[in-house]
Amino acid sequence: MHSKEDATPLTRFQVALVILALACGGFGIGIGEFAIMGLLPDVAATFQVSTPQAGYVISAYALGVVVGAPLIAIAGAKASRRSLLLILMSVFTVGNLASALAPDFLSFTVLRFLTGLPHGAYFGVSALVAASLVPVQMRAQAVGYVMMGLTVATLLGTPVMAFFGQSLKWRVLFLSVGAVGALTVTLIWLYLPRDQPTEGAGVMRELVAFTHPQVLLTLTLAATGFGGMFSIFSYIAGTATEIAHMPAGMIPVIMALFGVGMNVGNVVGSKLADIALMGTIGGMLVFNIVVMSLFSLTAGSPWMLCTCTFLIGCTFAAGPAIQTRLMDVAADGQTLAAASLHSAFNVANALGAWLGGLVIAFGYGYAATGYVGAVLSFFGLFVFAASFMLERRANGSLRPA
Repeated sequence: MHSKEDATPLTRFQVALVILALACGGFGIGIGEFAIMGLLPDVAATFQVSTPQAGYVISAYALGVVVGAPLIAIAGAKASRRSLLLILMSVFTVGNLASALAPDFLSFTVLRFLTGLPHGAYFGVSALVAASLVPVQMRAQAVGYVMMGLTVATLLGTPVMAFFGQSLKWRVLFLSVGAVGALTVTLIWLYLPRDQPTEGAGVMRELVAFTHPQVLLTLTLAATGFGGMFSIFSYIAGTATEIAHMPAGMIPVIMALFGVGMNVGNVVGSKLADIALMGTIGGMLVFNIVVMSLFSLTAGSPWMLCTCTFLIGCTFAAGPAIQTRLMDVAADGQTLAAASLHSAFNVANALGAWLGGLVIAFGYGYAATGYVGAVLSFFGLFVFAASFMLERRANGSLRPA
């Protein structure tokens, strides 16, 4: 991460400050992305639209993530990682402050799209920076620490917003997120050393990542295999009240359990990934199939619903492992590949939510969303097996006869 003129390694404390700065940005992004879900009725009332129409702002943000991650990674190929992170978080900060002041629904929707553009590239570049600061055997843990900003945001932001509901106005939310973004810019400016652009970096060098079958397989795995988490979580409130017959006041508790699971999975999964990277990814896909099937079978029990919700949150354990896997297979196109992972996760979000809604609309009920997740994870396991066999064949071809 250092320039050629400054080869002095960072101390452990300095590394911790850099990772804290990067995680702070992830916390702001997570709050902005997830907390709005609990405030859609307030948004709808402000702009005099229906709540389903207000939900378009969530789709607009997700679309911004999907579009922005690869485009920004390509556009910023020749920039230093420090400069790119500062630009990305500055755009995110301005976007949220402007969102808080949006005069009408159309401008608010456009601003949410624009604010989503830096999301994937920020996490991708942050993961690369964090991994470059630690020994190779701790890369996944460093990536996990950066992602902890996102998982802590899920733990704190979503249930808090669900609890307070309309008492916490959505404009205040985006002003607060903008403040976190400004803090992140300051921390990165202070603690992340200046660096030089990677020698030979350029658009074509980044695009070459998508010529590697393993990159495409890993992104496909992420876009499909982990859509199940979103198919279930998108409708968890309906499952809790309609199937388990739990009071609406328990929904924030269930969301908090999901957030706790994400944090536990992130910490444990990053450590496991540094021990056995491919084993962690494959093992978590099998874990997904078992837990999501169990969710469908036992959704009528409040205790089992709570237990399975926690375990489904734990499936986030695969996140650091997949991010690290992309670093290994992307060769010289690491920035584009790392950023594109978050596009893939947002595709998983959209795919899971759509398929979950489809089975509910067809009359199979909220509990069937677990089976949707299990099927998606099974497909992801198939993609993982293809990736594993392709790698074994490639390694075998390198051995002397």
